[in-house]
Amino acid sequence: MIPRYTPPAFAQLWSSETRYAVWLDVELAACEAMEAEGLVPAGTAASIRGKSLKLDPARIEEIERTVKHDVIAFLTHVEELAGPDARWLHRGMTSSDVLDTSLAVLLVRAADELLARIDALVAALARRADEHRKTPMIGRSHGIHAEPVTFGLALAGHLAEMKRGRARLRAAREEIAVGNISGAVGTYAHLTPAIEERALAALGLRAETVSTQVVPRDRHAAFFAALALVAAGIERLATNVRHWQRTEVAEAEEKFTAGQKGSSAMPHKRNPILSENLCGLARVVRAAVIPALEDVALWHERDISHSSVERMIAPDATTTLGFMLERTTSLVEGLVVYEDNLRKNLERTGGLFFSEAVLLALVGHGKPRQGAYAIVQRNAMRAIGGEGRFRDLLAADPDIAATLAPGELDRCFDLDHALAHVGAIIDRAIAAP
Repeated sequence: MIPRYTPPAFAQLWSSETRYAVWLDVELAACEAMEAEGLVPAGTAASIRGKSLKLDPARIEEIERTVKHDVIAFLTHVEELAGPDARWLHRGMTSSDVLDTSLAVLLVRAADELLARIDALVAALARRADEHRKTPMIGRSHGIHAEPVTFGLALAGHLAEMKRGRARLRAAREEIAVGNISGAVGTYAHLTPAIEERALAALGLRAETVSTQVVPRDRHAAFFAALALVAAGIERLATNVRHWQRTEVAEAEEKFTAGQKGSSAMPHKRNPILSENLCGLARVVRAAVIPALEDVALWHERDISHSSVERMIAPDATTTLGFMLERTTSLVEGLVVYEDNLRKNLERTGGLFFSEAVLLALVGHGKPRQGAYAIVQRNAMRAIGGEGRFRDLLAADPDIAATLAPGELDRCFDLDHALAHVGAIIDRAIAAP
C-alpha cells in the first residue's frame, strides 16, 4: 500500500487502529459467549466495553519488541487499560483464534468495499453500452478486421465480464466469512463449539468446519483468485482502450482534462495513461495469487509461514483493486468515442467484412462450401492487393454472376442484417444478474 494508490476507506480499513480494534471485538465476543456458558463472570465484557479503551498501536508495538509476540503484546496493553477484568480475556483461546477471525472480519469488509465499487463500474458500463448500442464499428480477431459489431456491444462484453467478476467476489466473500474460536490445535479443550458459534455469530461469521487451529488457507486462495480475475477483466478493458486510442485507430480515447499535459517533451501528446496504469496495477493484484496458493500447505495443525504473506497481500491486493475499480469507472464514464472514425475504419476495407455473407449465399445456391470459399477468397485477395473494390470484383466474377441472381449480391452487403441481433445481446448483458 502506497498513498498514491490507496483510497481513504482502505487506508482506514488496514490501519493499525482498525486491526487492534477488531482484535478487541473478537476477544470481547468470545468473552460474552463464555459468560453465557458460565465460564467467565457475567458482565465482564460489558465492564471492559464501558471503559471505552483507547488502544495505542505504538504502545502495543513497544511491548512486542520485548515479548516478540503480537497477540501477547496486544493482550498486555489491554490489561494495562482495562485492569483486573482483562484477566478473563483469551480464556482457552490461542493466537490464531484472534488472528484468523479478525482477518476474516477485515476481508469481509474489504470485499464489501470492492463490491460497492464493482457496482459503480457495472452501472457505468451499462450506461455507455446502451448509449452506443447502434454505433457501428469493425470487430477484430487477431487484431485484424473481421466483421461488424457496435461500440456498445464491445462495452457489453466488458459489462458481462465484470458482472461475472462481481459474482465470483460475492462467492469469495461468503467463503472467507469464516472464523475459529477453537483453541490450541482446534479441539475446544477449554472451550466449546457453542461458545465459538455464539462469538462468531456476533461478528457476522460462521465457524470453520475443521479449523485444526487455523482457518484452512484454500479459502483465502479462492478470495485472492477472485480479486485477480476482476483485475484481469479491468486489464482487458484497459488494453482495448489503449488500442482504440492509437493514432492509427483513433476510435475512442481517455478524456483529456483542462490543463492536462501528456509529455514533458512533446506538447501534442495525449497518452492513454490511465489504461496503462491499470494494466500495470493488474499485475500487482495478480501477483498475490501464487503466494496465496502456496499458503495452503501449512505444516500439520498450523504454522505461521502464511502470516507474513497475508500481512502484505491482504492490504495490497484489496487496496490496489479498490483503486483500480474507482479509476476504471472514471475512465468509462469519461471515455470519448469518435463515431466518424469508427465509421471510417469500418469502411476502410471497402466491405471485405461481408465476405462470409457472400460465401453463405453461394453455398445456399448449391455451391460446395470449399469451392465457394475459394471464389470469395480470390476476390478478397485481389481487393487487398489493390486491384479494385471487393464489391466490384465480385460483381465481375463469372462464377458469382452464374450463381447469384441480380440483387442478391447487394443484399449480402447489408450492415443492418449483420447487426440485427446486437441489440438483443446488449439487452441480455444489461439485464443479466
